[in-house]
Amino acid sequence: MEKIHSRRSARIDAERLWRALIDLARIGATPKGGVRRLALTELDRQGRDLFVRWAREAGLAVRWDAVGNIFARREGSEPLPPVMMGSHLDSQPSGGRFDGAYGVMAGLEVLRTLNDHKVKTRAPVEVASWTNEEGSRFAPGMAGSGVFAGVHSLRFVSSQKDLEGVSFGEALERIGYAGAGGPHPVGAYFEAHIEQGPVLEDTRTTIGVVQGALGQRWFDVAVIGQDAHAGPTPMELRKDALVGASRLVLEVNRIAREYPDYARATVGFMQVMPNSRNVVPGEVHLTVDMRNASDSTLKKMKDDLQASATTIGAECRVSVEVREIVHFPPCEFAPELVDAVRRAAGALGLSHRDIVSGAGHDAVYLARVAPTAMIFVPCEGGISHNEIENARPEDLAAGCDVLLQAVLERAA
Repeated sequence: MEKIHSRRSARIDAERLWRALIDLARIGATPKGGVRRLALTELDRQGRDLFVRWAREAGLAVRWDAVGNIFARREGSEPLPPVMMGSHLDSQPSGGRFDGAYGVMAGLEVLRTLNDHKVKTRAPVEVASWTNEEGSRFAPGMAGSGVFAGVHSLRFVSSQKDLEGVSFGEALERIGYAGAGGPHPVGAYFEAHIEQGPVLEDTRTTIGVVQGALGQRWFDVAVIGQDAHAGPTPMELRKDALVGASRLVLEVNRIAREYPDYARATVGFMQVMPNSRNVVPGEVHLTVDMRNASDSTLKKMKDDLQASATTIGAECRVSVEVREIVHFPPCEFAPELVDAVRRAAGALGLSHRDIVSGAGHDAVYLARVAPTAMIFVPCEGGISHNEIENARPEDLAAGCDVLLQAVLERAA
């Protein structure tokens, strides 16, 4: 067996990693080069079967739990909690080849590389494929990791139904991945992922050292004025709900630009009523999505939104009701694992920068039960959740090499 101190010489097989990603992408392939592998469908089963076959061919012990999470394990020399890697194999309806799949295939490649170099780790090393991360067919998203982390009950997730009335539990049984057992201890968790944003590509950086994930607050907003004829009603006497809503949209944008800690704010939906050419709009419904790396700053953004709504209501002679419907606190990843990722990127001579995740990932739930970190690599144009999603083979290989070194530091 190769001695642990020589682990720095180990490198993943970049061609093998790329080939695995491309072979997996043939399952559910779409005309534009993406994939459609909705959770717990026949295509999802085929993707799972391929991963399980590859894992067993690599000599890994494979099992799946009651919510369908798959674990492929390479034993260590001591009975320690495993160092785990992972992500998901399900996709959006018009998804890309790398979102989720990269994290699972990178984990598998790390274990294959340990076999190639005959490295024996102290702790076991596992790769996990989490069930229904996307939430496209069954809500909520990140269901498998959520059950594993105790955020959701198995009973709740199993009872959720798709648009055709098929329950999660029924679909899981149908594809043959309803296993047994619940969560097990995890010593550390690493997740490699494409960035799904433009920062790394824009700054020509290969590795994103992920500090954590932004907290989120979602709001439903109702602006109520009065319908009126567009001709006879003077401007100064109108109660135009759309004018009030438009001013609020500008305030949402201002808030995101003025606050620190990676502030984001978006109005993504708007419904105008009666939506007629010659009627002053009397009612507008819209959504506000606010995100921040600091929960206290996110609270200040919420307060600013509410104050702006009150001012706009008075000045536009409309009522503005802001109702919060979602609050996810920010997730901070384990500093010692984040440092391990940073050290690995530096040791490999790769450009790297600190970054935060604006999206949710299984790592957010794993961080509740184990020290956790993520590794980002660039994706073309920052495009994801799209069939044309793309990433360079050399960037994917670099991220996998960083994953290998970070995992070895923790496991050895």
